[in-house]
Amino acid sequence: MSITHIVLFQFKAGIDPQTIVDVCDRMLALKDTCIHPSSQMPYIKASTGGVDNSPEEAQDGITHGFVVEFENAADRDYYVHRDPVHRAFVDSLTGLLEKAQVIDYTPGVF
Repeated sequence: MSITHIVLFQFKAGIDPQTIVDVCDRMLALKDTCIHPSSQMPYIKASTGGVDNSPEEAQDGITHGFVVEFENAADRDYYVHRDPVHRAFVDSLTGLLEKAQVIDYTPGVF
């Protein structure tokens, strides 16, 4: 069953806007740069994201959101725990984020 992986960022105050754009571009590029060790092919089904524009005022500081879709839990688990490209991306966020939140779900499973 597919897995939807939602990532939310709050950047630290004073972070250069171009740095934020760079982080967002690199986050979205993971769809093409994360390669599965067995197939040697990209394995992220879809990836979207952008800056918050909600009028609900319930963001609690979150400024950017991303949705990443995986074919199955095994692919998501590889991404989260072992993919060297993803791990390097996560490491590159040191000092840039005030807060990061992640939630995963299987569509239709309640």
